[in-house]
Amino acid sequence: QVQLVESGGGLVQAGGSLRVSCAASGRTYSSAAMAWFRQAPGKEREFVAAITWSGGTPEYTDSVKGRFIIARDNATVNLQMSNLKPEDTAVYYCAASRSDIPWRESGMYDYWGQGTQVTVSS
Repeated sequence: QVQLVESGGGLVQAGGSLRVSCAASGRTYSSAAMAWFRQAPGKEREFVAAITWSGGTPEYTDSVKGRFIIARDNATVNLQMSNLKPEDTAVYYCAASRSDIPWRESGMYDYWGQGTQVTVSS
């Protein structure tokens, strides 16, 4: 079993920056893609960014390109968020896949964290 624990959420003003982190523990899980999804109130969970263990080009949803950067260091994945907008407000979830493919579909991820709240005020 793999456990994912997110940290780093909080409240920030529009235009500000925030970093959320996800630490994986449990069984050795180094050869797998990790991703961030988010879910705003009343909306479905959506893909944000994904990164592989093998070092391929990360994937981003269009709305965060140029503002968010995903990076990983072994079993930890970080999401650096800049120029935040009120529409970025959501619970951010970390996910891990058994396969090393940066899936955009939530169903392709096998493990999930509990989520961390990010709130951007206008």
